[in-house]
Amino acid sequence: MSDRELNAAAVAAAQAGRRAVLATVVRAKGSTPRAAGSKMLIGADGELVGTIGGGCGEAEVLEAARQVLETGKPRIVQVNLTDDIYSWSPAVCGGVMEVFVEPLGSLRPERSDR
Repeated sequence: MSDRELNAAAVAAAQAGRRAVLATVVRAKGSTPRAAGSKMLIGADGELVGTIGGGCGEAEVLEAARQVLETGKPRIVQVNLTDDIYSWSPAVCGGVMEVFVEPLGSLRPERSDR
């Protein structure tokens, strides 16, 4: 998915007044599935557009997105993809990503009651 397609989906959601959040990888250190700048749009209805890497890391971001949708407060999620002695997952990449999760604002014109 190109940035252009993701941006178009974000604008469409905002114009329609659909609640959504935007997750952006702001820092990637070591081996990570996606680089800084990768984005994913998460709709309140569960719609996903784009990816920040999939797997357990993306699941952490989806949980944070639900919290951001509830509170309206942005947050940074640190996704640790390093292996430890107890890890059984073959999907462990070996890096760490920081993902900024922010609510999308509405682009609907405000109604004037004047």
